[in-house]
Amino acid sequence: MKPGIFIKSTALLDGTEFEKTVIFVTEYNEKGAMGFVVNQTFPRKLNELEEFKHIIPFPIHLGGPVDQEHLYFVHRRPDLIEGGVPVTDKIFLGGDFQTTVKHIDNRILTGRDVRVFIGYCGWDYLDLDNEIEEGSWEVMEEWMLFNAK
Repeated sequence: MKPGIFIKSTALLDGTEFEKTVIFVTEYNEKGAMGFVVNQTFPRKLNELEEFKHIIPFPIHLGGPVDQEHLYFVHRRPDLIEGGVPVTDKIFLGGDFQTTVKHIDNRILTGRDVRVFIGYCGWDYLDLDNEIEEGSWEVMEEWMLFNAK
């Protein structure tokens, strides 16, 4: 397995917090795997958080149950956001968040360019492989991460 894939939950996870979930896997190595739920929005927008109350409304996605005290983001604009780590040849994890927020507020970056998450999903080494093998997750051919929203 490699980073940059999308997985979706199967019926084995129905009735759990991962029911009908699509996850974008951003890291996969000997330490484990990390990813973000991409098909669930958080009930509050970025400007509803105290630190960002002076910017325009921008959606936050519920990235996962781990570390919901922090925001994470993926983007496809390395020309505007420095410091991102490549996940695929077109999608980057993280980078300069202050610059990202400034570009969101100035409407230079939109939902077509960046996704902000609260929390993430994490697995220890080989745990995700085992969950895929047991049938809890299936690897998807593709999924549109950045859409027209």
